[in-house]
Amino acid sequence: MKKLQKKLFNRLKQMKQSKKKGFTLIEMVVVIAIIVILLIIVAPNLAKQRETAENKSKVALKQTVETQVELYRVEHNETPKGLSELVNEGMLTKDQVEKFGKYGYEYQDSGKIVDKNGKS
Repeated sequence: MKKLQKKLFNRLKQMKQSKKKGFTLIEMVVVIAIIVILLIIVAPNLAKQRETAENKSKVALKQTVETQVELYRVEHNETPKGLSELVNEGMLTKDQVEKFGKYGYEYQDSGKIVDKNGKS
């Protein structure tokens, strides 16, 4: 009997020691559900903020080009024939000119800036 008790005791001790510690399935599901809820809330706001920043960048670049065209007129008493003249004068960078076109703006020889739809 003592031998059997000792065997059972040793077996219970082994089972207790070999029990792995970790998260239960329910805990993992709860954590994943919380993450999904947060993503559902945050993702649309991030997209909206990106769009707002892009629009502000477009407006700022258009104003920069308009200002540089006006400065060119004051310095040279004529309207620049194209944005390349402003780049050559160091008034704009090539990157700004590329973004200007990418944003859908177009520079006309008259010095007017329009978008591709013809709006000023």
